[in-house]
Amino acid sequence: MINGILGKKLGMTQVFAPTGEIVPVTVVEAGPCVVVQVKTKETDGYEAVQLGFEETKRLNKPEKGHIEQQARAVQTKLPRLRNLRELRVDSAAQHKVGEKVDASVFKSGDIVDVVGISKGKGFAGVVKRHHFNGGPKTHGQSDRWRAPGAIGSGTTPGRIYKGKRMAGRMGNERVTVQNVQVVEADPARNLLLIRGTVPGGVNGIVLIKKAVKKG
Repeated sequence: MINGILGKKLGMTQVFAPTGEIVPVTVVEAGPCVVVQVKTKETDGYEAVQLGFEETKRLNKPEKGHIEQQARAVQTKLPRLRNLRELRVDSAAQHKVGEKVDASVFKSGDIVDVVGISKGKGFAGVVKRHHFNGGPKTHGQSDRWRAPGAIGSGTTPGRIYKGKRMAGRMGNERVTVQNVQVVEADPARNLLLIRGTVPGGVNGIVLIKKAVKKG
């Protein structure tokens, strides 16, 4: 069984639980997705399926060639899909190219992991990027409030260690939010309501899959 789906983040809202509690949710347009490629242990060394999401008129040549090659192999026709992601499965032989996957793979109460690309913040200082306190605001310091301070010693080691937390590019990274709850699944409208926030901005592509560390 395919235990994941590709979707698009539409925004946030809130719903009322049966207890009357207000629950903040992220609305995700989940699918419909199409199985573009099936990978088996015999041919690829592992079991997986590749899902495609969001039909488009134009693709670059490598993407277009890949989809057409998979379609020719099984003598079927596939739409031009903008986003491709791979999901591990227990038995890929149960699935076939062209198979449709929709929001019905999840139901209310399921615990899932959501993978997306976080919002890009550009170049950021250490206070914003790493939550440093900054320097004192008195005793002669007039321009060091948000500065990192000393970043290393002198002769020993005579260099700055790799991985030192400093200013730099922030965001625009692959982020996984684990163990979040599906509050509501609506296969008829291809919608999932996921409790809390998920990575990325509006219209960002997210991968929703069965939780790995459930518990």
